[in-house]
Amino acid sequence: MRDLTKGKEWKEILIFAMPMLLGNVFQQLYNIVDSIIVGNILGKGALAAVGASFPIIFALIALIIGLGSGFGVVISQYFGAKQIMNVKRTISTMFITLSVLSVVMTILGITLSTPIFRLLKLPDELMNDAVIYLIIYMAGLFPMFGFNAISSTLRGLGDSKTPLVFLIISTVMNIALDMLFILVFDWGIAGAAWATVISQAGAFVSGVVYLNRTHEIIKIRLSEMWFDKQIFKQGVRIGMPTGLQQTFVALGMMALMGIVNTFGTDVIAAYSVGGRIDSFAALPAIALSGALATFVGQNLGAGKEERVRKGLIATMGIGVIFGIVLTAVIIAFRTQLVMLFNKDAEVIRIGSEYLTIVNIFYMFFICMFIMYGMLRGAGATLIPMFISLFSLWVIRVPLAEIFSHRMGYGETGIWWSVPVAWLTGLIGACIYYLTGKWKGKVVTHNATS
Repeated sequence: MRDLTKGKEWKEILIFAMPMLLGNVFQQLYNIVDSIIVGNILGKGALAAVGASFPIIFALIALIIGLGSGFGVVISQYFGAKQIMNVKRTISTMFITLSVLSVVMTILGITLSTPIFRLLKLPDELMNDAVIYLIIYMAGLFPMFGFNAISSTLRGLGDSKTPLVFLIISTVMNIALDMLFILVFDWGIAGAAWATVISQAGAFVSGVVYLNRTHEIIKIRLSEMWFDKQIFKQGVRIGMPTGLQQTFVALGMMALMGIVNTFGTDVIAAYSVGGRIDSFAALPAIALSGALATFVGQNLGAGKEERVRKGLIATMGIGVIFGIVLTAVIIAFRTQLVMLFNKDAEVIRIGSEYLTIVNIFYMFFICMFIMYGMLRGAGATLIPMFISLFSLWVIRVPLAEIFSHRMGYGETGIWWSVPVAWLTGLIGACIYYLTGKWKGKVVTHNATS
């Protein structure tokens, strides 16, 4: 456990963020390895089917992810205030809540898989593979959320290293199972999905066993679980706006996927590759945002508001450095990066075009995400939710449709809608921060230890 209320701000945030960054890298390798193996062995049609599945998966799990982040903020604030009993109550309440919701979303995902793909106008030649992948993936939601809950809890307590160890083990397992199920057993796209599900379950079970045997605060045992209504309300108050934001973002991604689907298999495959590379490039922003949220939560819980401001400035500086390096690398090697996933000439051309347009403006995304992390750590998630939804539904989705179809720019118009939406979100978050209305959201003032 790491106390982030002491020490040099930039150093504490960077040290705390690095294991999170490495953990996120290994977590993203799940999807990237699946896509590389599928795209090179099973072809661009299977690659497009996997890519078409992810906006739907994200839409189904986004609300739960947001709620988990809300409980993580509550944990970090109680820990910063040294209210350990409330930390334990929050952990227990979070696990019960996420377990129930994961079962509900699994049922919905399996039941609605085919109708959703029909609604998004997925080409018929991709339908069977996409449905198979989605159904199997959704069957593994419970262990996936269980492990994410463990990771959120540990990070709220200042421990970002332990989740990394289990993610590394799980990723290696996923790669091995991908090769076994696809190359040896010849299970096709189902093999890639089963490899992911089994690896996630392994990470969850390993995490539970380890924590129950070694951790001084966290014990994941059914006999010791109890539900605290007040803490549940706090977690929902903070997490629901983020969850709804993520849900509407996911629905926006589905709407964009519907636009992309109208351009056929080559564009779908290229967009899927671009999304995988983008998700990897976004990891520094996500790690810094998560580290800053915990930093802000602990320091506001301890009453150190000036330290929060310094932490934000330091995180922005680190983010800018990461952004410059990532943009240069991706632009320089964009063709080679796309070729890792598929060797089709048209997929390479379209994917390279996507990376060129989007990643030039990657700095907007990093700064926007860091601002959201700061506000989330303060417990101020409602206004950022509206800002995010505005930038997506009022800016990105309409512009993607207008540029691509009405103005005749084709798929290139979809790509140009991305940086415009990022800039809008960044400006909105900065304006809200400068108003100072995010202050006073700390949950620990009226709590009892």
